[in-house]
Amino acid sequence: MAIFIGDFTAKIDSKGRVNFPAAFLKQMPENSEYTFVIKKGIYDKCLIIYTAEEWARQTDIINKKTNPYNRKHSLFLREFYKGTAELKLDPNNRILIPARLLEEIGVEKEIQLLGQNRKIELWAAEEYKQNEISSDDLANLAEEIMGGDLPEL
Repeated sequence: MAIFIGDFTAKIDSKGRVNFPAAFLKQMPENSEYTFVIKKGIYDKCLIIYTAEEWARQTDIINKKTNPYNRKHSLFLREFYKGTAELKLDPNNRILIPARLLEEIGVEKEIQLLGQNRKIELWAAEEYKQNEISSDDLANLAEEIMGGDLPEL
């Protein structure tokens, strides 16, 4: 299972291709297929990239928690999967991002790729900068979320 760490600035070419960071490739298990799934973020104006293995895990979680015959669940499923696409690395270690997804998050030329454990966030560079929080805000958020009793490991 890939665990992604690091953040990288990259340029999108006129066809929507981006060089996939070598550091992310090194963080993937040997013999990986280098097949990914990309979708819109739920909470932020970004795209989320999953390995095929992680996408299967996410789909399993969703299948266990939803009933396609429930109207609310059906609406959620439709919106969750809307715009989802499969990506494969080309021989030059580039991925082709669908133009419709790049437009939705406002990408012009420069993007930010952020490894976040089992996924990679892809942001328009300007949007990413606008969403940064101060060190104090991060400390307060960490204390609020993590500052209680620690769970048993």
